[in-house]
Amino acid sequence: MNSKVQTAITTIIGKKGINELGITHPHEHLFLKKGVPMQVDPSLVIDDYEKTKNEVILAMAHGVQTIVDAQPIGAGRNAALLKKVSEESGLNIIACTGFHKLVFYKSNHWIHSASSEKLTELYVDELTNHLYQDGEDNWPSTIVDGKAGLIKTAADMQGVAGRYFSLFKAAATASKLTNTAIMSHTELGYHALEQISFYEKHDIAPEKLIICHLDRKTENLEYMLHVAESGVYIELDTIGRFRYHSDEDEIIMILRLLDKGHEDRILLSLDTTNKRMRHYDGGNFGLDYLQTTFLPILKKAGVSDSMIRKMTIDNAARALAK
Repeated sequence: MNSKVQTAITTIIGKKGINELGITHPHEHLFLKKGVPMQVDPSLVIDDYEKTKNEVILAMAHGVQTIVDAQPIGAGRNAALLKKVSEESGLNIIACTGFHKLVFYKSNHWIHSASSEKLTELYVDELTNHLYQDGEDNWPSTIVDGKAGLIKTAADMQGVAGRYFSLFKAAATASKLTNTAIMSHTELGYHALEQISFYEKHDIAPEKLIICHLDRKTENLEYMLHVAESGVYIELDTIGRFRYHSDEDEIIMILRLLDKGHEDRILLSLDTTNKRMRHYDGGNFGLDYLQTTFLPILKKAGVSDSMIRKMTIDNAARALAK
């Protein structure tokens, strides 16, 4: 397993020390191009530069210093706008290479046919050389001056099977070659242990894994506790997503994780869509919701400032560092 000393984080405009990230949202969507994701869910279009910039400024006004844009190459990520908004606002933005659920790609997209080796080369290229602006239709070719700092992987309800096996293998190899963490989407929290087992067999240490969406369903709490025992980072990103459950239910899950001693592995984020951004269609909800609404409630529930600092600053810095 990789045991290199973790000292820096790759943002889209350069390296940052692990003490420079500050308050971090480890799973948001700042830009999403029109395309297949929009056909799956119209809220998955975030393509107005000024609206996103204003949303970023809103978050920064409440202390947010770093955001991970969780959309990978070829699935609607807009690397050029990510770089621009980072340069103009001063926000640290971490871009993702890797892949998303297959439902977010056209049937003839290269993600369905490219070899694991070719995909590994692409991911390593984005992590070490430059990003690509395109890839939704043809193999990426338009270069953006910047680098990815995280590998995104995802599976649907079938888990790491079929085509996903080759995709996960490519991500694991790229992670080992570059000492980069992997952030992995689970469908409503299911198959997390399967993903962790796969990565363990491919020599990826649990501390290099961030597992997403485990808090989507409150009935998955006991399963989430089993996942936490593996040593991976647990990303809780269903905060303020009332179609799934209330914030009070979210706090119950957090308190259980803390009670079991997992405070060093919890990450908090919002997993934004255009319906949950104030400057798009979000009403009073925005990228500041975590800081202005949820964390005060969490504090009233008895969670200390030191614990909140771990979940919003310290844990993310460790999870994202190389």
